[in-house]
Amino acid sequence: MVEPQNTPARSRPGVVTISTYLLLLFAICQLISVIISLATIGTVREVMEDAYRDSTAEGAQNVADIVVVVGVGTAIFLLVVAFALFGLGLLNLRGKNGARIATWIVGGILFCCTGFSLVGGLAGSFGAPGETSGDMPSGEEVQRRLEEALPGWATPVSTLLGVISLISLLAALILLALPKANAFFRKPTQQWEPPTPGGTYPSQPGYPAAPGYPAASPAEPGYPSTPQQPADPGYPATGDQPGGPSGQNPAAGGPEQPGEQPPGGRPG
Repeated sequence: MVEPQNTPARSRPGVVTISTYLLLLFAICQLISVIISLATIGTVREVMEDAYRDSTAEGAQNVADIVVVVGVGTAIFLLVVAFALFGLGLLNLRGKNGARIATWIVGGILFCCTGFSLVGGLAGSFGAPGETSGDMPSGEEVQRRLEEALPGWATPVSTLLGVISLISLLAALILLALPKANAFFRKPTQQWEPPTPGGTYPSQPGYPAAPGYPAASPAEPGYPSTPQQPADPGYPATGDQPGGPSGQNPAAGGPEQPGEQPPGGRPG
């Protein structure tokens, strides 16, 4: 069993990074749209009040207020959700699969809302051409008055921003579904690799010692002490052996023994 290698850092694919940039572009487009709406809201209110001033239909005098509240509220709501979507994009850069799923859900809803808003703006926001109801002005008439009162750049810029928003949002959602993005958001698993030459093996966990018998000890009761072996019989001292180094046989001409006198001599 070898030591597990550390899980390598996942490399973020370019499709995930581009997707986050596209979500940022979508949020910026929504921000510009809100700025345009707030800049022209006064003109829109005046046109709506003038168009419905002479109408005797019930609620006609409140149309201008309703249009202003709905228009500004929708623009601000889309702006907040768009930047929340960009926040999810930042989490996507960290490989959060839950953030990617939330991006698909929120992005799909925003795509539908932005698409309907763009189609409604192109077709006329206040009804089909020629539509009338009593003394109520037709949608074509209201749209004509708005185009005359608003700056010439307002409608083309709003339409262009809507198209860019739809394309960027759709591309961002598609990029998050590509195979490279799937591999990045997949939960990493630890990989086992063979040890490199000269590497060390991890110490194996020790096993508990098997129960054995206690070692015999003279101090422990119940175990007889081991008898001592008798010492080997020694040899007599070298001085006691005849012809030993310390005393030799006098007959062989060895050194004199202590206490003896040499023949024919005096005692020393």
